[in-house]
Amino acid sequence: MLRLTDFIIDCPDTIKLADFYAAVTGRPVKAGSDEEWAGIRFGEIELAFIRVADYRAPQWPDGAHPKQFHLDFEVDDIEAEQRRVLTLGATLAQDFVGPDGYGWRVYTDPVGHPFCLCRNRGVTWTDQGPVWPEPA
Repeated sequence: MLRLTDFIIDCPDTIKLADFYAAVTGRPVKAGSDEEWAGIRFGEIELAFIRVADYRAPQWPDGAHPKQFHLDFEVDDIEAEQRRVLTLGATLAQDFVGPDGYGWRVYTDPVGHPFCLCRNRGVTWTDQGPVWPEPA
């Protein structure tokens, strides 16, 4: 049996990056987090941050220093969420939102990892989160 338990992100400062993503997602940093390992729980999966002494930030979209991974966050109001993540320390890297308001924007977190805010057509929001449209 295989079960995904952690998604681990290298960084120079675990607490600083965990605090950033805790603010972005509205979830708390896990008790016991420290300067070597910090985490945020999402049910059975932990988004974790591990300190790397010689950390080299990805330079998206530069292939010489590739992104390695990125996170997508589906949002119900991309403009409001953009203001919020920029205030938290993100940087806008590229905009793929069309005139109809759907698409995605690429940002980098405070240490250079790219992530996207996405607004997909047909997604409805409930108290439990986004509900995706049935495939055609």
